[in-house]
Amino acid sequence: MPDLRPILYVIGILLSILAAGMTVPMMVSFYYGGEDWKIFFICILITAFFGGSLVLGNYNSKGFSLTIKQAFLLTTTSWIALAAFASLPFWLSSMHMTYTDAFFEAMSGITTTGSTVMTGLDHTPRGILIWRALLQWLGGIGIIVMALSVLPFLKVGGMQLFRTESTENEKALPRATKMASAIAYIYLSFTFICAMCYHAAGLELFDAVAHAMTTVATGGFSTFDSSFAAMENAGIELTAILFMILGGMPFLLYLKTVRGDLGVIFRDPQVRWFLSIIAAAIILMTLHLAWHLDMPAIESLRRAAFNVVSLITGTGYASADYMQWGGFAVSLLFFLMVVGGCAGSTSCGIKIFRFQVLYAVTHTQIKKLLYPHGVFIPYYGKTPLPDDVPPSVMGFFFLYALCFAVLAMALSFVGLDYMTAMSGAATAISNVGPAMGDIIGPAGTFTSLPDSAKWMLSFGMLLGRLELFTVLVLLSPHFWRR
Repeated sequence: MPDLRPILYVIGILLSILAAGMTVPMMVSFYYGGEDWKIFFICILITAFFGGSLVLGNYNSKGFSLTIKQAFLLTTTSWIALAAFASLPFWLSSMHMTYTDAFFEAMSGITTTGSTVMTGLDHTPRGILIWRALLQWLGGIGIIVMALSVLPFLKVGGMQLFRTESTENEKALPRATKMASAIAYIYLSFTFICAMCYHAAGLELFDAVAHAMTTVATGGFSTFDSSFAAMENAGIELTAILFMILGGMPFLLYLKTVRGDLGVIFRDPQVRWFLSIIAAAIILMTLHLAWHLDMPAIESLRRAAFNVVSLITGTGYASADYMQWGGFAVSLLFFLMVVGGCAGSTSCGIKIFRFQVLYAVTHTQIKKLLYPHGVFIPYYGKTPLPDDVPPSVMGFFFLYALCFAVLAMALSFVGLDYMTAMSGAATAISNVGPAMGDIIGPAGTFTSLPDSAKWMLSFGMLLGRLELFTVLVLLSPHFWRR
């Protein structure tokens, strides 16, 4: 059994930060005259008490050094603990949500998934709305830090490919703490600029701030029931497209750009693939909408660009019910949902770099078949792939398919129809938000699903956000042996 003291100490710090974050929706609720500020105050006391107790009870003046086992355990338990306490305001507020629904909403927020069980958002207290947005915003920065520091250290799913790139060879900044604080500053700057752009384009300031937090975090929680379809504003949609793309690209590259390397973004192979896939998908979707649905060319381009970018980045905003666009559109968007964005971003899904590794390995294998005596090495960009990366990526693809199949069958077992079960499993593991079909599609919510399905989907969100291996390794008996 690993030593739990450093794990509990870090969880205590995270819960204390979460308690501090609850002051924002408390003040918003108080400012707008809502009664839920009292609930937030109670939740602050509860969360701060448990967080402070864990910090004081496990403090070590000599400091801690985490082992691999402790890092795995900390990563998973911290996200579960944060979701458990973040659900308290939903559960105790005037929304009268069950704890299952409250936990689902909180897990969806903290993992930046964007699936929701809430209806009537147009009339929901603003304290609750800003809490949903803040959860995704905090989850987004947490994901970036985890992807740049924890996952490469754990060698999860090929993420070790970015370990030397971000810390040893290129040395964006000499210390990890400075790098994290610098990236947090960029993240905050993006959020502020996005909010100002939304406000200038016509959104009320409150809605602009809430949407900015969920856009940069590629989370997708909106303050409107019909998401961006309620706005019908080209300027707002263009702002969303720009910042969803920015949120879906590696934040380490922004840091290098700020420090003077202006061309690093467009030299990065992952970014080039990411932008190329987006461009190709927009062209295909635009042609489909114009040809088969007789949509005007400009409107086709606008609808295609927004929803393609929203789905591939895992944001999950919707400007229209794309279930009405025909089989080709649904199939293309389903594929983009699984692909996801770049490693080191707030985005989700399988990630672009894994498809690049898969392509490099496949290309090398074909060459070996054609020239059996030749020596061929797979490359990522212009760098040979380390020997441990291809097996790790192959394992991730297999595990992703296996988890998707098991979750989809489990959802079918509890009564969900084929489309709801399949797309629900995909959207949970890929952390996208809306799925496909009439029930949980872009025009629906997850509120009508049975509680068992909501707990399964919550687990799926956690699996996808923590790159599968990080969670599933805890289920192995070998993990718990000395």
